[in-house]
Amino acid sequence: MTPIVIALVVVVVVVVAVVVAAGRRRRPDDIASFRRQIDALSPEARRETTDRMNPPTGSATDEDGGNGT
Repeated sequence: MTPIVIALVVVVVVVVAVVVAAGRRRRPDDIASFRRQIDALSPEARRETTDRMNPPTGSATDEDGGNGT
């Protein structure tokens, strides 16, 4: 009988701990999260990344001024 009571107490303590831990987590605001994602897709947000990916095109010359021939 005693082992059953101990097991029941352990289960109750674990369940309470899980409920308390889940309640303390702050879930992100769905609307704020959605707006951040939309803002990240905006042209202004992408401009810096696309500028890094596409360096300015200059003349087609080598470092020494030659044209590679």
